[in-house]
Amino acid sequence: MEITAAVVKELRERTGIGMMECKKALTECDGEIEEAIKLLRKKGYARAEKRSGRQTSEGLIGSYIHMNGKLGVILELNCETDFVAKNKEFGELLKNIAMHVAAANPQYVSSDDIPEKILEEEKEIIGEQFKDSKKPPEIIEKIMIGKIGKFYSEVCLLEQAYIKDDKITIKELISSFIAKTGENVKVARFTRYEIG
Repeated sequence: MEITAAVVKELRERTGIGMMECKKALTECDGEIEEAIKLLRKKGYARAEKRSGRQTSEGLIGSYIHMNGKLGVILELNCETDFVAKNKEFGELLKNIAMHVAAANPQYVSSDDIPEKILEEEKEIIGEQFKDSKKPPEIIEKIMIGKIGKFYSEVCLLEQAYIKDDKITIKELISSFIAKTGENVKVARFTRYEIG
């Protein structure tokens, strides 16, 4: 059975889990949304999503320096307890995300951080591309949603494909860590510096 983008989108909206994990679950469950939700729950993703509202007042600030000191990133990664913050795996997660920021150069942590003015400008640019199109409005709307999603994946850290495994996003990488530790984890902020 072919898994359509609309079905993946529906599962993503219902669970808050990344697109690739939703698509994998739907593929394993022959496109059945309810079965895919059960499968994702069994894998621990639902637990990660439930924890996403919990306060993250602990964490670490870490850095990554690359290219003989010509490129660097400082990143704040938060969690719920200092026990997890002091964990070696948490430090590795922070380093891997900082390395990703160095390589992928995201502008924002999430789509919520994009200023409304920037988002409106992007929508206007996309709209101009279809101004003289003969396509039906509902098709143009779907294309615009896809292009905005692509824009998010280019400029938002959490939506980007992870540089070490492009089958998952940074959000999914963090969700799998949450599922393992049972604690909420969030990227608070980052700054990327580059000489030249």
